[in-house]
Amino acid sequence: RMVVPFSPGGTSDTLARILGQKITEAWGQQMVVDSRPGASGIIGTEIAMRAPADGYTLMHGNMSQFAINPGLYSKLPYETLRDFAPLSLIATAPQLLVVNPSVPVKSVKELIELARTKPGTLNFGSGGVGTLAYVGGEMFKSATGVNMVHISYKGTILALNDLIGGQVQVLFSDMPIALPHAKTGKLRALAVTGAQRTPLVAGMPTVAESGVPGYALVNWWGIFAPRGVPQPIAAKLNAEIVRVHALPDLKERYANLGVEATSSTPEQFAVYIKAEVARFAKVLKETGAKLD
Repeated sequence: RMVVPFSPGGTSDTLARILGQKITEAWGQQMVVDSRPGASGIIGTEIAMRAPADGYTLMHGNMSQFAINPGLYSKLPYETLRDFAPLSLIATAPQLLVVNPSVPVKSVKELIELARTKPGTLNFGSGGVGTLAYVGGEMFKSATGVNMVHISYKGTILALNDLIGGQVQVLFSDMPIALPHAKTGKLRALAVTGAQRTPLVAGMPTVAESGVPGYALVNWWGIFAPRGVPQPIAAKLNAEIVRVHALPDLKERYANLGVEATSSTPEQFAVYIKAEVARFAKVLKETGAKLD
């Protein structure tokens, strides 16, 4: 099984199902996606941590659990590199800044002007404190000085649904769940959050070049096993993950979601995680982001 600590239908769930299908086809053994959402990914992460370290339970993790939560929570039931064996980085993607079409703005600059004109009247949604949607909004508030109200949900997909319904106005969303609605006009995309533009969304400007210099936020996803998994099993799992993420059809499926497929060695992934934890500790301190 592959534990996903976020809501069904969200980005992690979608990517896990694509990967699970490929491993099932290759090994002839069903990989079941086990959704365990709640508490900004903490509930599912703890469940995966306590699973037997035999290679039969994996964790589909992302930045919010392993880079953001350590800087937000004074006490967590897990410590990434103590309790998990990183297997491989698998994907990266900027967030997509989207608004409900009823919001009278067509650019980041216009959003900033509206928020400054009407402080406290715009709501931005997230999948909970600790998720990237929350951090993206807090970084935006800190960099621009605007006053937007945070509305927390039990999953970013739920925040997205309310954005479409007009209950919230702004969302720094995972690309895969927001991009299809932006293409159909149910949402209006204003910018991507990466440091550079992405070919995954041709012509879309970055938040930084749209009036918020230095703003940069890119999500990542990776596969973990409970700490203690035997090295030969970890090596076999890594080799399969690397093979799958080099397949042209998987790369295309990820790209259609606005996500770039990648892979790494376990050692490279561990170094990357350490750097991300340090980076977000600094970011969270600068923005003043805190638990609700």
